[in-house]
Amino acid sequence: MSHHYDLVVIGAGPAGQKAAVQGAKAGQRVLVVDREPRAGGACVHHGTIPSKTLRETAAALSAFRARSGGVFEVAENEDLRIQSLLARLEQVVRAHERYIGDQLERNGIELWHGRASFVTPTELEIRTVRGDRRLVSTRFVVIATGSRPRTPPDIAVDHENVLDSDSVLSLTYLPRSLAVLGSGVIASEYASVFAALGVKVVMVDKAERPVQFLDADLTKRFVHSFEKAGGRFAGKTSAESVAWDGVESVVTKLSNGEVLRTDKAFVALGRVANVEDLQLSAAGLALGPRGLVPVDEHCRTAVPNVYAAGDVIGPPSLASTSAEQGRRAVCHALGLPVGAPPEFTPVGVYTIPEMAGVGLTEEQARARHGAVVVGMARFDEVARGQISAIEDGALKLVADGDGRKILGVHVVGEGASDLVHLGQLALVAGMEVDTFVDTIFNFPTLAEAYRVAALEIQKRRVRGKRDAA
Repeated sequence: MSHHYDLVVIGAGPAGQKAAVQGAKAGQRVLVVDREPRAGGACVHHGTIPSKTLRETAAALSAFRARSGGVFEVAENEDLRIQSLLARLEQVVRAHERYIGDQLERNGIELWHGRASFVTPTELEIRTVRGDRRLVSTRFVVIATGSRPRTPPDIAVDHENVLDSDSVLSLTYLPRSLAVLGSGVIASEYASVFAALGVKVVMVDKAERPVQFLDADLTKRFVHSFEKAGGRFAGKTSAESVAWDGVESVVTKLSNGEVLRTDKAFVALGRVANVEDLQLSAAGLALGPRGLVPVDEHCRTAVPNVYAAGDVIGPPSLASTSAEQGRRAVCHALGLPVGAPPEFTPVGVYTIPEMAGVGLTEEQARARHGAVVVGMARFDEVARGQISAIEDGALKLVADGDGRKILGVHVVGEGASDLVHLGQLALVAGMEVDTFVDTIFNFPTLAEAYRVAALEIQKRRVRGKRDAA
């Protein structure tokens, strides 16, 4: 017996969840299939929620040190257990699972626990945990199966001494030293968190700077903060070998000749799409050269009724970006307006300090528009930044060559992932730079940095007119 649906979503992480809800709100009959018994995906169980819970503890510790001005001495126990820093994790995970489950149920979405594979582009076989096989037909499919850590063939991840993002939080004790291989989002987040907890961290990557899709001014300040916390960024080099010496250290030999000896190593060198069980060839699909599902700007694959969203299509692989991709995919499939362009989707990287951006980076803006005018406000220029001892914090506005149209907003410092949304609203609404000059902000707040940055653009605009005259 075949079951028919308008939309089948494979995967119940952020991308799958939002795709399903969008379909249901459009009056479609929707089925979600996931390998886990509860919705949420790796975001809830292995990624975003666990890592941010640990980060919250580390950030609070860093902030207390900075704001107490040395009056109180803070020191970690040598035998500090990782789990003691994650005291609220189970509660947070269960609460988020309930929220997602309730949302799916409230919208009349069916959730099956099992594995899906293509029979044809419009038919799927679902294998349930009880061994049943069900045939499902559908108009549209969204592949949102997420990803898992990529393990290079020459590195043995044993999950005890050499870890990946699935095993790093299973550490019993906080290590004294850690080598982090990679400098993307996951690598940078964990590297800065462990450094804030007193671990001697070396982050190694062939890239010149970490998290390269962010504005360069943000990552420059992040690296400064990371190194001030005792970490070190070793760029333009890579690991040639990583091995446990059998006694007390992980030995990492770098291409520049340096040898690192650390308690543990953490491998964060990209992720692999979870598609091996899907039988993509039966749908007429093939993976791209990087092991990802190729899609167009609408998240549509080469097969017109099959879409893909989230980690399976590649970076930035952030929960919020993935959710938006899932929503946009279903809107396009159903012929609905897709809303604001993707560049208006903010990104937030939960390093210490946080980094966030929306719109174009300065480099992208110059490539697309030629001349640009930039305004920068350091958090130590606003009272709240001084009061909260937010070091290396800054807000950057990127405007067009006339210094009027806002093209991008980029923030580094505690609160960046929240603060960037004000810039997002300005971009979506088409506001000009002068809006921030004329707006009254509460005092003292970090939001005042928008006015400081806008005033700098205004001054440069006036100076430019003077020079032209």
